[in-house]
Amino acid sequence: MTTSSRRLGDWFSAFDREAFRLETLDDYSQSGGVDAYHAFLAGEEQPEGYRTAGWVGTVAEATHSGKRMYRVHVLSRPLTDYLRFELAWGYHRNMAVGEEFFILDTTDQQNPVPQAPDFWLFDGETVAAMNYDSNGKYLGADFPDAARLTEFKAYRDTAMAHSVPFAEWWAQYGE
Repeated sequence: MTTSSRRLGDWFSAFDREAFRLETLDDYSQSGGVDAYHAFLAGEEQPEGYRTAGWVGTVAEATHSGKRMYRVHVLSRPLTDYLRFELAWGYHRNMAVGEEFFILDTTDQQNPVPQAPDFWLFDGETVAAMNYDSNGKYLGADFPDAARLTEFKAYRDTAMAHSVPFAEWWAQYGE
């Protein structure tokens, strides 16, 4: 792993063209939005702080300036409680400000990226590999050496080739 002169958060304003995210976990419930997740489970309204979270502004700023932010989530049905929350509340919230989402549903197909870690890929040049514990708590990001860039681009390209737009998937399987 290399050391980046930037922290992960810095990359969301530093990228020039696109930021791609691959999500592979069924539960990120310990990594933010915990109060909103609990409200979702309790059948309550979305908390105002969740609807207007800083991340929403970050995405809006990037997409409104012509940058692309998009992600693929590898998942299988039935959805975990966390995925139901993330897709119903988080994805719809972020789509409203321009983020694009795709689903790679492995329920009826083999996972074409079984070894891929969670990561962000900025402008096809910088990788931030995301680290989580077994409970979905974010532990930080590593920046792999440039020699591994081709590997992460292949994960992105394969995931995109086997995914469908979220809205299409949600119309068929959404809850």
